[in-house]
Amino acid sequence: MKTAVTFVQDEFIGLNAKVVKSSNPSYVGISGKVVDETRKTLVIRQRHEDKVIVKEAAVFQFTLPDGTVIEVEGKITLGRPEDRMKKRLKRRW
Repeated sequence: MKTAVTFVQDEFIGLNAKVVKSSNPSYVGISGKVVDETRKTLVIRQRHEDKVIVKEAAVFQFTLPDGTVIEVEGKITLGRPEDRMKKRLKRRW
């Protein structure tokens, strides 16, 4: 079973994502499959159009393949996936 800490260290490509909060109002409501990830952005394919979302400016809801929904603040996901796997995260709760 994935916990929030181990989820943040995983790859996001292929997961369904939705932007639930953002400092940029045009990001809110964007949902679809994550098709690419860089150090500071996620690319979400919405219908047939790719939307680039700045991680630091958003709160994401990811849906895992088993149907579990996890809400993650974008600031925690900063960094390349391969670097996040190496980093140890402290529990904040």
